[in-house]
Amino acid sequence: MKYIVRGNNIEVTDSIKNYIEEKLSKMDKYFKDPENTEAKVLISVNGIDQKVEVTINESKYFIRAEEVNNDLYAAIDIVIDKLERQFRKYKTKLSNKNKIEEVSIEIEDYFEEPEEEIVKRKELFLKPMDEEEAITQMELLGHTFFVFKNIETEKVCVVYKRKDGAYGILETN
Repeated sequence: MKYIVRGNNIEVTDSIKNYIEEKLSKMDKYFKDPENTEAKVLISVNGIDQKVEVTINESKYFIRAEEVNNDLYAAIDIVIDKLERQFRKYKTKLSNKNKIEEVSIEIEDYFEEPEEEIVKRKELFLKPMDEEEAITQMELLGHTFFVFKNIETEKVCVVYKRKDGAYGILETN
């Protein structure tokens, strides 16, 4: 696995980086091609809180988890456990869905403050997929919505998780 470890308001020492790589390397067993799998880790500090965000980009999907803790090493351990649980949860679903298409999309930021200012802009590359694959991709990313191109209608759609736990689809004309 390839590792990209960055720090925000913290210097990423060799011991921190080695600890992260050692923990993440245990997940290699889950990937068909770990050499082409990339793990991006962002460590940020805000007061006593230490936040660890990990996004793993395998060729066909993303897995993402984050954890905030006052102990950095505990946060790393917890986020790795979250990733492993998330991967095991979807392993059966993904193995049954051999045709998940590669999508170069990851929408990380949610609106935290009610400002009328655009604070981030992302460019999306939409590969066609069916609605079930879009739901799977959304859940793997841990998001509440996902933009995709419907393989059947060839329209740009948004799948979202409703408050009642069901899913909704927005379809463009």
